[in-house]
Amino acid sequence: MHLTLCTMSVPNIYKRSADVNCSVYWKKLFDEYLFILQTPLKKTKALIGEMGMTFSSAYGAPDAGGLGHVPLGWSYWYALEKNSKYYNYTLSINGKARKHGENYSVDYLTDVLANVSLDFLDYKSNSEPFFMMISTPAPHSPWTAAPQYQNAFQNVFAPRNKNFNIHGTNKHWLIRQAKTPMTNSSIQFLDNAFRKRWQTLLSVDDLVEKLVKRLEFNGELNNTYIFYTSDNGYHTGQFSLPIDKRQLYEFDIKVPLLVRGPGIKPNQTSKMLVANIDLGPTILDIAGYSLNKTQMDGMSFLPILKGASNLTWRSDVLVEYQGEGRNVTDPTCPSLSPGVSQCFPDCVCEDAYNNTYACVRTMSERWNLQYCEFDDQEVFVEVYNLTADPHQLNNIAKSIDPELLGKMNYRLMMLQSCSGPTCRTPGVFDPGYRFDPRLMFSNHGSVRTRRFSKHLL
Repeated sequence: MHLTLCTMSVPNIYKRSADVNCSVYWKKLFDEYLFILQTPLKKTKALIGEMGMTFSSAYGAPDAGGLGHVPLGWSYWYALEKNSKYYNYTLSINGKARKHGENYSVDYLTDVLANVSLDFLDYKSNSEPFFMMISTPAPHSPWTAAPQYQNAFQNVFAPRNKNFNIHGTNKHWLIRQAKTPMTNSSIQFLDNAFRKRWQTLLSVDDLVEKLVKRLEFNGELNNTYIFYTSDNGYHTGQFSLPIDKRQLYEFDIKVPLLVRGPGIKPNQTSKMLVANIDLGPTILDIAGYSLNKTQMDGMSFLPILKGASNLTWRSDVLVEYQGEGRNVTDPTCPSLSPGVSQCFPDCVCEDAYNNTYACVRTMSERWNLQYCEFDDQEVFVEVYNLTADPHQLNNIAKSIDPELLGKMNYRLMMLQSCSGPTCRTPGVFDPGYRFDPRLMFSNHGSVRTRRFSKHLL
């Protein structure tokens, strides 16, 4: 599991870069944005594990400074070169490379990260506040479980929900191209992947248990906030797509978020909409730093954690993805059109260069909706009423009230154009909602265009 602490929503990141998937640009332009704590909090800080999306899974690349590059603000840096390995990898330890082999007792990465994290807790001063971020390779592929867990969950299979192994009717072309029903080999493959992912997470469970016990032993558990989350969901057979994470549906965009700490009552569940851009503001709020001094798009959800009453909170969030792929034919699937990627042997593809979409996910007392637009030749629209259709089987874009459709379209443009406080204006179903065209103009008086590239049209 890995996580990026970022202060801005995706549109505001892309407004600052013309090249979205190259680590060198992230390094040069975004170090100060991606680690929000470096200036406000002069405390001990540790990054342990994968850099994840911070450097587009390319940390350690020569054009991004190599393994010697340590972003500003970190007191202790223990980062994986590139992405998702369990053995035979290289770590940057405060800018110096260290290679690991394939001996489980000393090289299994999840356990290595656990031990390094424990060392950090003992190394730091007990009187000094600290921030530690741990990112494990699990449950990323190649799903290499620790030896003692390789036979676990033998009777576990991927969930057979209502959207499992069915045709994605009235959906974007990429979903419609999936073969239904899936072949037996595809189902066996995704069940095995589901099982192996669970197996790798048993070592993450061990890591969490060790950290909690060490904090308790050090007398710091009751004064420490612990956040447990991830950066994306995952599908296993939904709408006949074998395995991946790049679609707009709930199974791919929802992530776990568990928090414990001072002032948080146990066994609480909140249905408030929280996004990854809220993690940074929340951590700053915990540290007592004034969020008014920042330019962040997100909000602190510390009041939610502490059970505040009469809290004014958002009713919608922006969800975006830019499809990956080149405008060439996949040699393994020559019959398919150019631009597809992540294709399986039976030529079911999980992504494409024009699998580029933006959505408004709305939750209020009366409504539970998702409105999405694709940036392709169809300008395809998908809308779901998740109260009546939690598995998102029926796209109601052509039957929903046109006035509501227009409001959702305006709201999407506004969220794609906002910055800082303007990202926190009332949503379509809030009492104070109003459409103000001025919110779609930048501070410089020019219209803010969508981040989608022209070559995707």
